[in-house]
Amino acid sequence: MSANHAAFNLIFRFVENYVSPIAGRISSQRHVMAIRDGFISAMPFMIVGSFLLVFAYPPFSPDTTWGFARAWLDMAKQFEGQILTPFDMTMGIMSIYICAAIAYNLGKHYVKTHQLDPFMCAMLSLMAFLLVAAPKTKGTLPVDSLGGTGIFTAILVAIYCVEMMRFLKAHNIGIRLPDQVPPMIKNSFDLLIPVLVVVLTLYPLSLVIQSQFDMLIPQAIMSIFKPLVSAADSLPAILLAVLIGHLLWFAGIHGAAIVSGMLQMFWLTNLGANQTALAAGQPLPHIFMEAFWTFFIVIGGSGATMGLVICYLRSRSAHLRSIGRLSVVPSFFNINEPVIFGTPIVMNPVFFIPFLLAPMVNAVLAWAAMTFDLIGRVISVVPWTAPAPIGAAWALGWDFRAAILVVVLACVSAIIYFPFFKVYEKQLLEQEAEEAQRNAEEDNQQVA
Repeated sequence: MSANHAAFNLIFRFVENYVSPIAGRISSQRHVMAIRDGFISAMPFMIVGSFLLVFAYPPFSPDTTWGFARAWLDMAKQFEGQILTPFDMTMGIMSIYICAAIAYNLGKHYVKTHQLDPFMCAMLSLMAFLLVAAPKTKGTLPVDSLGGTGIFTAILVAIYCVEMMRFLKAHNIGIRLPDQVPPMIKNSFDLLIPVLVVVLTLYPLSLVIQSQFDMLIPQAIMSIFKPLVSAADSLPAILLAVLIGHLLWFAGIHGAAIVSGMLQMFWLTNLGANQTALAAGQPLPHIFMEAFWTFFIVIGGSGATMGLVICYLRSRSAHLRSIGRLSVVPSFFNINEPVIFGTPIVMNPVFFIPFLLAPMVNAVLAWAAMTFDLIGRVISVVPWTAPAPIGAAWALGWDFRAAILVVVLACVSAIIYFPFFKVYEKQLLEQEAEEAQRNAEEDNQQVA
């Protein structure tokens, strides 16, 4: 036991001294925060758009004879264009929303120091992104690069435009107007020079790439990032993300928020590719997306603590039993702060191994199920608070095999947690017995 305790202390000191400070600095870095907040701001559009995609492509075989399924398929085929229009205006052009939202959130960091207007930052970034991602062709604006393909470009353009505006402000480069001029007019004139800089820098670059490589900037950037996107969709990358996120959580830092913020660009790129493949009737290429993390890996919240809550419900310890009853409903909606801090799990050496092991085992099993086509793959953005079985089925286009897998994974997590739960339960039972004996002795003394 002493050897295990020494090993735990060694791991914890490493996380506390090396991993946590780096993660803390990354999570508080203004560009990372702007990217994270930008994705969050754009999420409502993507959730609604993804929801409508399921209506356009019902989860039934084309040759089904079931009346309800047949009617749904026929209606979806007849009104496919009308059903997909809201999808095209949300998920289909999600990079537009992401670009503007990132620029706005980054601009807010410079309001006090450089007097930037976040709204103007968003407007400039939106113009710059459309300039390089959707140049007018034969009287129309192409939208091929406005979806998942344009995410990396949207991020880079948003950061470039805001940082360029900050640089110009810092060096007093711009059109100066008298103080008597209304603020809105001053803000408009402040944007003239940044617009000119964008046109003189990004547009020539776009023209060169089009002439030399016959592709737009988003397509060129995607070709550069393609190996990284593919690597991020592999099982080793998934397990590494799970490990880092849960090590941080165990040290008291919200690791899931940090990891998901960094992976969001890859998740949405993968989601866009899956939706494009679905519309084209092709096999879905990607596995690792936010819904995969939320509904298959961390069932009930970080650490896959749904299994632990199940164990708590029948515990002989009054403390754990009360935590289980308090946590069961929130855990069903993937909220596990009651069990995380009520147990507590953070910095509790008894739960160190299962807290890391349960989500990693879930990741392997779910990845294998999708790889071998035992269940489908993610095609929708789903609110993370959706109950896991329902959210999993919804994310996969109402593939109810996913709901069954979630139940299995929750049971697997419970099995992993069980022996460690019994060790902790024994410790608490001894403490509760000592407390009861001490209270009895105090009562006897008062009676005497």
